[in-house]
Amino acid sequence: MDRGGRRQGEADFTAALLCDDTRTTLERHQREESCSDLWRRVREESKKLWEVVGPAIFTRTATYSLNVIMQAFAGHLGNLELASVSFACTVLAGFNYGLMLGMASALETLCGQAYGAKKYYMMGVYMQRSWIVLLVCAVLLTPIYFFAEDILLLTGQPPELSALAGQVSVWFIPLHFSLAFLFPLQRFLQCQRKNLVNAVAAATALCIHLFVSWLFVYKLQFGLIGIALTLGFSWWAITLMLLAYVTCGGCPETWHGFTVEAFAGLGEFVKLSATSGVMLCLENWYYRILILLTGNLKNAAVAVDALSICMNINGWEMMIPLAFFAGTGVRVANELGAGNGKGAKFAATVSSTTSLVIGLFFWVLIMVLHDKIALIFTTSVVVLDAVDKLSLLLAFTILLNSIQPVLSGVAVGSGWQSMVAYVNIGCYYIIGIPMGVLLGWLFNLGGIWTGMIGGTAVQTLILAVITVRCNWEKEAMIASTRMDKFSQVR
Repeated sequence: MDRGGRRQGEADFTAALLCDDTRTTLERHQREESCSDLWRRVREESKKLWEVVGPAIFTRTATYSLNVIMQAFAGHLGNLELASVSFACTVLAGFNYGLMLGMASALETLCGQAYGAKKYYMMGVYMQRSWIVLLVCAVLLTPIYFFAEDILLLTGQPPELSALAGQVSVWFIPLHFSLAFLFPLQRFLQCQRKNLVNAVAAATALCIHLFVSWLFVYKLQFGLIGIALTLGFSWWAITLMLLAYVTCGGCPETWHGFTVEAFAGLGEFVKLSATSGVMLCLENWYYRILILLTGNLKNAAVAVDALSICMNINGWEMMIPLAFFAGTGVRVANELGAGNGKGAKFAATVSSTTSLVIGLFFWVLIMVLHDKIALIFTTSVVVLDAVDKLSLLLAFTILLNSIQPVLSGVAVGSGWQSMVAYVNIGCYYIIGIPMGVLLGWLFNLGGIWTGMIGGTAVQTLILAVITVRCNWEKEAMIASTRMDKFSQVR
């Protein structure tokens, strides 16, 4: 009996070991399956994201390169010419650019969610409403170009710089009106994943711009006026190519011709456009104010040149996170429009992580090439040395900006523009600019820039907390209600 008992105990002990081993194996298999399922979802989401982001990076880099080429031509004419074009394009035209870009982002919310909800007809109506709103806005903003010199003098800029920038500004008016049509067209195509069309149009315009700039500046000797005109010519080239594609059968599901329905429901559309405009223009204006503050420093021409070069490099790299801004907005809006809150959250997570990794790569690149990054713009030893001293701030700005636009893209896709506008006012204009002025008084240009970075860091942290704590299922229901409200006119 003892012997049998011992055998029974051994059997129970062996069975227990086998049971524990089986349980451990099952748990390991479950973890492996869970990890495998996660990576599969990441790959699928990344594929959808890069369908938007890939062409958007090329499109935004190509269109931004139009501005960089223009300033490169101006820089080889002289330091004053570069500074005046920087003010006219980056500050004055840039202020209007920021507002109109922001107002057009309302289309990303509505068209993205309409595409996810399969309400394709309304996308064409929304785009026409956006054209109307942005065209009226463009007309109201036009006087800024005629009074550019006076505006710059009021902000304390040197008289010779203000006078030359004022002369150039008037010739940016054709560019200004192209934006009212171009921004809605780009977002209309982007929301239905026709991003290759945007990329092809931008590539064609870039080739045109290089040739026309060479012709106007070096052959016809038009100087700064020729440089300004070439930029407007190239932006209109993109606009007309996209308009021809949309109206000539490229979007049969979403474009059904011009309709009077575009004039119905404009009140609600203006409200959303206005809050979108405030949200994004506050971000877009922020670093342009940095250039204005720099114009009040000693040896302003060199300081403005150095900062403009840094801002151009930052802006060039910024096309990548801005492409993620577009991709995130589209993916989040599509998922919310389809009623999939968890899918929207996952899309935001994948996009933020990917953009941050790319930002780390460029941070390292700037740190390594700190003394060579300005050679494309100037050969002035003084300016090259000034840019070298600012390279550390440039590197950290690029790193911070790798995540901030993505979180703004989440806001646009979700329709949070009104809330984020208040966050931007507080972080940028109550914290960032006063901090920049104080540190600038103590530490010159580096201090101004450091203070501005501080405002961006606080804004990014707040948006990250809002995104993490969001109830995404509730946001999906809100998106459904929004679609019903904006689709009632049909």
